[in-house]
Amino acid sequence: MIEISPRKVVHVIYLAREERQGEAELYAFIDGLNAEEKAHLTALAWVGRGAFEPEDFGEAVETAFSEATTPTADYLMGMPHLAENLESGLEAMGIDVSGEEEDFL
Repeated sequence: MIEISPRKVVHVIYLAREERQGEAELYAFIDGLNAEEKAHLTALAWVGRGAFEPEDFGEAVETAFSEATTPTADYLMGMPHLAENLESGLEAMGIDVSGEEEDFL
């Protein structure tokens, strides 16, 4: 089970698309997540970019916890295509966020 609400993931996607305009807000938002949410957000991005398969999500979360050597916000914001990776991760995990996306349009 994913321990971060789809709404929060969509918010990160929205801010990541804003690039420079949303950078400070994105950093603050990710930094404000609890450790569990940060690990799950990172794991979703990894599933989205193909580093882990959806059925290995639990392993991805464990890896996110064990290999966290830099602040999560720094790591994720340095990831190329963060928004696309998160979208792909949500889709791969079968999480429908269409209702959440409407709030950010």
